[in-house]
Amino acid sequence: MKKSIWLISAGFLLTVIFVIGCSENKPAEPAAEVKESVPEPPKYGGYYDSQVEWGNHLVMVSGCGDCHTPKKMTPQGPAQDSSLLLSGHSDKMPVAQVDRKQIETKGYVVSSDFTSWVGPWGISYTANLTPDETGTGKWTEEQFIYAIRNYVLHGLPGARPLLPPMAMMPAKHFSDDELKAIFAYTRTIKPIRNIVPAATPPVLAKK
Repeated sequence: MKKSIWLISAGFLLTVIFVIGCSENKPAEPAAEVKESVPEPPKYGGYYDSQVEWGNHLVMVSGCGDCHTPKKMTPQGPAQDSSLLLSGHSDKMPVAQVDRKQIETKGYVVSSDFTSWVGPWGISYTANLTPDETGTGKWTEEQFIYAIRNYVLHGLPGARPLLPPMAMMPAKHFSDDELKAIFAYTRTIKPIRNIVPAATPPVLAKK
């Protein structure tokens, strides 16, 4: 009987030792993988976090201010007047004194600040794009897109076509998202009251 008890005790002891040894040699579970947070890429144009920033970039690289912003003279020559950004041809600037018949026959000329153009189409003046009521202040986004996409005055169906130089620009090839960004940017610039003169018909037009 004593021998049986001893054998049972020895067997129990060996089992405990085996279990403890196995638990000590068990490989540790791998630590939970820590995922690094990856910042979201810019949403607009692949480089800009806001629609307005993207619109500003598009306006700058497309040279919109070359014609739509009046100029001022600097030691380096004419430069865009940032205080009149995108306000178009000034209603205070006189019409260029040129031989219109000759110009309309042979080519075209542009004023010193690129805001008025004379050619076979007559005289055209660059528009006021600021959010003033004399500019695009009352325009809708859809109206702006329609104007650029179809080269139509004020973006109104049935209105006259835009005249050169705008009619010669490749602006209609902007995507809708790009045009929306440009429009959003123009909502943020200074509103400038400036009633741009209406286009003048060519002197050689048939009466």
